[in-house]
Amino acid sequence: MLRFLRTKAPHDPTTETVFKTLGRVGEYAAVWVAVGLAGAASDAPRRRRWLLGAATGPGAVVVNYAIKVAIGRERPLIEDHPPLARAPSKLSFPSAHATSSFAAATAFGRVEPRTSLPLYALAAGICVSRPYLGMHYPSDVLAGVALGTLIGGLFPGVGERTLEERMADLVHERARERAAESAPPAPPSEAAG
Repeated sequence: MLRFLRTKAPHDPTTETVFKTLGRVGEYAAVWVAVGLAGAASDAPRRRRWLLGAATGPGAVVVNYAIKVAIGRERPLIEDHPPLARAPSKLSFPSAHATSSFAAATAFGRVEPRTSLPLYALAAGICVSRPYLGMHYPSDVLAGVALGTLIGGLFPGVGERTLEERMADLVHERARERAAESAPPAPPSEAAG
């Protein structure tokens, strides 16, 4: 997939500009901070939640970097196809762009569910830009998507309920259903006769 995106996918000036722009707006979660600030400015009742969501992307970058240092995987290098962008480090796994993008898109979707589709589309575009530009292996991006989705789902104070709380509710609900199904039938009441 990486080799395909670097050698077979269209690399005309317009396409490269689009992917370079997506990479730049994803740097340090800048676009996600801007989305959160815009949401906070336009939605006073949920201002605090939008601001917390704005912090999710940069917070995810910090978590991501700690994992990058622990893993130590270097960025890909394809002979005759150098990367089309620069990075602050040589570390690759997981992708910070993918982690911060999916953390923020998930968090903002918890603030206002109607934003989910366009923000996940933007996050996906940023993710595809990473191997296209030669900055990441596809597995770096997939790991970042998973990590970011987890961070965005668990980040407290953004949505009505965290992912952890929703999962616990689901487990309790299923346990109640199973208990009701396995309970012996109630004896007929004497008043019925």
